This record gives sequence, C-alpha cells and structure tokens, in this order.
Amino acid sequence: MRPIILLIFIFNTISGFSQQSVKPFIPDILKQFPNVRDIAISPNGKEMMFSAQSIMGNLSAIITIKKEGNTWTTPQVASFSGQYFDLEPFFSNDGLKIYFVSTRPLSKSSNKPKDFDIWYSERTTLNSNWSQPINMGSPINTEHGEFYPSIANNGNFYFTRDNPKLKRKDDIYMSTFSNGIYTKPKMLPDTINTVGYEYNAFIAPDESYLIYGCYNKEGGYGSGDLYISYHNNNEWSEAKNLGETINTKKMDYCPFVDNRTNTLYFTSKQDNTQTDFENPLSINTLLKAFNRYDNGLSRLYKIPISELPKK
Repeated sequence: MRPIILLIFIFNTISGFSQQSVKPFIPDILKQFPNVRDIAISPNGKEMMFSAQSIMGNLSAIITIKKEGNTWTTPQVASFSGQYFDLEPFFSNDGLKIYFVSTRPLSKSSNKPKDFDIWYSERTTLNSNWSQPINMGSPINTEHGEFYPSIANNGNFYFTRDNPKLKRKDDIYMSTFSNGIYTKPKMLPDTINTVGYEYNAFIAPDESYLIYGCYNKEGGYGSGDLYISYHNNNEWSEAKNLGETINTKKMDYCPFVDNRTNTLYFTSKQDNTQTDFENPLSINTLLKAFNRYDNGLSRLYKIPISELPKK
C-alpha cells in the first residue's frame, strides 16, 4: 500500500480511536534513560538508533541497538557519539549512511562547540564500522542551527533551520539533490511554515507527505503537536493536525514512519500520573507511580498504521 494512502487513513480515522491505540515502544529498554527522543530504524529493520538525554536535556548521545531474532540487543553508545551533544539520527535508504545533528567542533584541534550542524558517518557494508563523522557543509549547514535531517528516496534533503535574521522561529527547508550535489535550500511554503515554530519534519520516501511538529499553533491541543501536509501537483496542502489520539496537551514531536512495518513512531511528554488517591500510598506504590512510562518525561510511542480502518 502506498505511503500516502496509509497516512490518509491516519488523518481520516485517528479521531475515532482511543488513546489505547498508541502504545509505549520497547519500554523495558527505554525506561533506563532519563529522556528519550527521536528514532531512526534502518531500512532492513535490524538496527535502531535514538537520542538519550539527561533530565535537563543538557547531555545528549545517540544510542544504537540491533535486532537478533526477535530480541533487541543491549543498548550501546553509537561509535561516532558520546563525546559531544548529538541527536536526531536518520539512515540513508541503503543503510550505509547515518545522518545526525551535533554541536561538535569542525576540527579536532578545537574543543569549542559549534552551533547545531548536520553531520553523517558512512560504512562500506551493513556489517562494517561507521566512519569518523563528516560535516555536511554548505549549502545545508550555515552559521545558524540546522536540525532533524530526513531524506527522500531521490536524495532530496529536508531539515529544520533556525535563522534569526528572518525574524521568524524555526522553519522547514528542502534542498534538491541534483547531479550529485545539494542545491541551495528553500523554505517550504506557508501551507507548512509560519512565523512560529515548525520543526522535526519526516518526509515520505516518495515525498507524498510530510509529518512535522508545530509549537502552540492555533487550534492545536497545546504545546507541540504533529501535523501532516500532502504533496500533490507540486504543491503542499494546508497542514492538518493528526488529532487527539496522537497529540496531547504536552509536547508531541519527532515523527518517524517505518513503511516496512506500517508503523508511526513519535516522541511525547504526555503525563498520565495519577494524583488523587483514596488512601495513603505505600513506598512501593509511590515509586510505581513515579516510574510509570507516561510520567511527563520524553518517551517513544508507536501506532500501527496497518490496524487503522480504511477510508
């Protein structure tokens, strides 16, 4: 089934689903990290990377796990991460490159962090080690912050940029991949971008849709919500909110669609902590309440697109 049809199913039916349709993703693995945001699954489904962060978000590293049979391996810090502030990985469609965001210095001779840039590491085979990170350089990276890489099958490069000179908040850009090089990035149209915050854009492999985050957009559910825009006849449609099954009054962000399994993954800070009790809590009950998965920390969730009814 084509990706755009699957996402139409989401938008047309999502409001009829209960919150139970959205489930925690590998909670036994992810609960050991204070905060977890964003996710990248390799094209063959056997590798996964995500960002693990400190409580205050001032320490961030990319974590890798691999699938052996039906079991995910013990998490490890990715070989190219762990020293600098790294986040937001994304696999190329052949699995031989991993793009990510980092504040690492451009040169090993400097210890001074740079603004957020997009970097990549590469490997010769799926079983090879990752190379040392390479800065993407111009025209993708600038003196401003660049975030959240997402790449279509034709190589077109979508990302977020913070350009204070425009007197706007974050916007989503696209750089066309033509004759083996990236062209000057262009801001996506006003059907997607506004003067507010637009960020964390996931592009469909065939560029038929874009799922992305908006912050405190009028008509939303509060804080950050996920929206979708469709690409038809070289035009992007007016963005539509993905609805209350996915979006909450807390921060919902970092979408990723695995078309191999028809699954939408996203990050949420939803908080369903119970605060009213008939009787005093025991220490065990209190700790259980503190440590529930949906306790307001940044966690990964999933919704199986294949289970949604047809239009």
